[in-house]
Amino acid sequence: MIVCVGSALWAADHCDTGIAAARRNGATGGARADEGVRPTSEMVRIPSGEFWMGSDHPDMEDARPVHRVHVDGFLMDRTEVTNDQFAVFVAATGYVTVAERRPDTKDFPDAKPEDLVPGSVVFTPPPHPVALSDAYVWWRYVKGASWRHPEGPASDLKGRGNHPVVHVAWEDAAAYAKWAGKRLPTEAEFEFAARGGLDRQPYVWGKEFKPGGKFQANTFQGHFPDTNTAEDGFTGTAPVGSFPANGYGLYDMAGNVWEWCADWYRADYYEQFAAVGGVVRNPRGPLDSFDPAEPGVAKRVQKGGSFLCTDQYCARYMPGARGKGEASTGTNHVGFRCVR
Repeated sequence: MIVCVGSALWAADHCDTGIAAARRNGATGGARADEGVRPTSEMVRIPSGEFWMGSDHPDMEDARPVHRVHVDGFLMDRTEVTNDQFAVFVAATGYVTVAERRPDTKDFPDAKPEDLVPGSVVFTPPPHPVALSDAYVWWRYVKGASWRHPEGPASDLKGRGNHPVVHVAWEDAAAYAKWAGKRLPTEAEFEFAARGGLDRQPYVWGKEFKPGGKFQANTFQGHFPDTNTAEDGFTGTAPVGSFPANGYGLYDMAGNVWEWCADWYRADYYEQFAAVGGVVRNPRGPLDSFDPAEPGVAKRVQKGGSFLCTDQYCARYMPGARGKGEASTGTNHVGFRCVR
């Protein structure tokens, strides 16, 4: 999900390991696709084209080698799916998200019955500086946390209708997309769209992180993870479209919240293209998932980074970077958008 970029953390590879484990530890401590009113969501036509996919950043091994990819044209939501839009889906279908369901004893055989309660993983900043070697310090399984209660039972969506919906597992996002007559983007589609016509640039908007001294995305400022100075105006999610659009007119393709993609995650996926050469056309991802950091944990690709990205700790808001997440785990910094 987030690559560790602090001086002591590149060796840790990714930090989603702590997120998935926080859910498992928290637990041990039905979709219905009915017909209904569909939410209005403006879509942008993304042209077909070729681009260099991946990153040659020396510390992003799973994003290498950079390879040439062609994608056919498609439509993409201009913004991330919002709380208001997701609420329409839930009202029309009666859908219950993974975070709102009681964990299954088959998945947590060692858990006490009283610990098997609905909830989700929430970023909880410590009150003082901490070593960046253990993500458990700032990730916590919160009983009662869900898309309706982003920080836990005492929180709600008042004033956040236009914020991206969070605490959605991959199946939640896929269920919404199917109901809306859409689907989740492939990893290749997301990266091509995020680049907005720019090729081999480090950021969605170009070469500089902060051109003209202006923030281009909702990220983390201050001292991670204990102090967010909110120089960009936000300590958590921001209303969609709060920062400039990219070259294709898409908002928040970097920062704000991570976004689920359709593809399974394999750390070695890009290596499969090295021997083949040429242009890869419309890649749909590997047939299965493998993460050497957590063998046996099925993960899907996430792209775009979130409001927690900082050069002290993560750089995967870059368009060529790859994120990953356990498919059944949502957090308060993961959302999605759809394509068609």
